[in-house]
Amino acid sequence: MKIKYYLVLLLLSAVLYSFGNDAVVDEKKRNKKKPNIILLLTDDLGYGELGSYGQKTIQTPFLDKLASKSMVFTDFYAGAPLCSPSRAVLMTGMHTGHVSIRGNKGSYPNKYDRVPLKKSEVTVGELLQTAGYQTAMIGKWHLGVSHDESTWAKGRGFDYAVQEQWGKNDKGVEIDERIHWVNNNQDAIFYNYNNYTCLDEFRTNFALDYLDDKEEDKPFFLFMSYRIPHAHEYFLSKTDLYADKIEEWPEIERRHAARITMLDKQIERLYKKLEASGELENTIILFTSDNGPTAENHHDYKFFDSSGGLKGHKRDVYEGGIRVPMFTFWKGKIKPGSVSNHPSTFYDVMPTLAEVAGVKVPAQSDGISFLPELLGKKQAAHEYLYWEVQTSSSVKGFRQATRIGKWKAVRYGNKYQTELYDLEKDVNEVTDLADQFPEIVKQANNILKKESEIIEHYPYSGGVFK
Repeated sequence: MKIKYYLVLLLLSAVLYSFGNDAVVDEKKRNKKKPNIILLLTDDLGYGELGSYGQKTIQTPFLDKLASKSMVFTDFYAGAPLCSPSRAVLMTGMHTGHVSIRGNKGSYPNKYDRVPLKKSEVTVGELLQTAGYQTAMIGKWHLGVSHDESTWAKGRGFDYAVQEQWGKNDKGVEIDERIHWVNNNQDAIFYNYNNYTCLDEFRTNFALDYLDDKEEDKPFFLFMSYRIPHAHEYFLSKTDLYADKIEEWPEIERRHAARITMLDKQIERLYKKLEASGELENTIILFTSDNGPTAENHHDYKFFDSSGGLKGHKRDVYEGGIRVPMFTFWKGKIKPGSVSNHPSTFYDVMPTLAEVAGVKVPAQSDGISFLPELLGKKQAAHEYLYWEVQTSSSVKGFRQATRIGKWKAVRYGNKYQTELYDLEKDVNEVTDLADQFPEIVKQANNILKKESEIIEHYPYSGGVFK
């Protein structure tokens, strides 16, 4: 009996030892796994529309709390003051003088229409796939054409893609913008007032399911491309948010504020999911906006001081059109409550994420990684930053800007002159100093000419100079 007893104990010990070793191996695997990456992109959120950036009226309690645990950037810029080119910069690490998309539409022989990213332009999704990441994009893509699914997110580096699409398909039939395509298959449709507070609640549900279904032993890159606060009314259901302001505020403004507060709630849901699953411990989160605040659909961007006092709005290359909120959270890596005035921009995101993932940055990138800044190390700086946009088919719609240290040069194609502002003394770009500093203007014009490569579909690329 004693022999049998000892044999049982020995066998049990071996089993427990095996389980224990497996647990140690699993823990080592988790510790060695590359950081997960979440990129949260809002649509037309202005520099002044979060409490953490000075907003006094619109409530964003969760985002403000998250910002307090993050590094907040004061001088961060979108890729362009317009959706499609800004997203092209974000996805490729190329500025708008080099990337193939420079406006929401471009000129063709017989039409003015969407332009897709070139297949030769590597996206962040494609780059991170080479680093062993599983990749997902949920929301607004805006970098492809409706009739060619190979230009959609699924074909450009995302294993899992849930996106809206608009325009005509390959059969010439108009696509309903509310349809959501899951891996290029029509899967679900968002209807207003249909069990959701807003479109982004609908999309966040896809993200939560993705986090449940993804592979556990691989790091993930999740690009959440939200639609809020873009001024499309049918993306928002009935709401009682700010009901006490119904008599005081125009309805369009109440709904604008409601959209932003609803976005705050959706990001909180995502954060809590990460926290509950234990993934938050090894996840870097970047939050930003694709351009400055919108002035569309009768919304008054000055009503809530959406630009944070900065000049201009969406479509402008003044600060209000391109300077955007951005903060980065990384538990145990980034000092909570830290503030950075390092001038950086969308084309710096690709090299930053490449460094996080431990993969080489593509030669196409114009960016500089700001990971050293996030980690409190010595940070390299740009000699200058550059922006270009084609907001319409006319010369009036062609706009350029460059920031050289404290100097900001702005040039609107139809004005044939370069404005110059000292951002240290005049961040609101009130006083044009071009006449006082002709040498700085000359330097800026050389940059505007050099950085704008002539490209198909954008006839004013290369600059508009007499």
